[in-house]
Amino acid sequence: MGEAGSWSYESELPAVPASVWTARGFICRHLEDHELAHLADDVRLVASELVTNALVHAGTAFVVTLRGTPGRVLLTVRDGSSVLPVRPPAGPALEPGGRGLAIVAELSDEWGVVRVPGREKSVWASFATSPDPVLAP
Repeated sequence: MGEAGSWSYESELPAVPASVWTARGFICRHLEDHELAHLADDVRLVASELVTNALVHAGTAFVVTLRGTPGRVLLTVRDGSSVLPVRPPAGPALEPGGRGLAIVAELSDEWGVVRVPGREKSVWASFATSPDPVLAP
């Protein structure tokens, strides 16, 4: 299929732990379909973090959307809570949580949140489909 043109896929998933695995498979399948498998590790890990946040903090069903445009892939996780995610300050390395949004920030080119007041929110992350050109010395 290749990356040419725009495309979009959406999957609604229940608020159960197995949905993390389902979302990861959804991401890989569609990136491979568009010859973007080189993005799979980063996008899949970011999806895992965003889906886990939806499970833990919203506790509602959620929708995973993967959208491609020339040069970009956009991952969005929309859940039923309007409470915005908060990136906590870095804590001791042995603490068992609180690093999800730091991982999202590190692996994506940019990320953010869109809130529909009183209803729901979407957390998104964007990825370039090709690396920045390396400048020759």
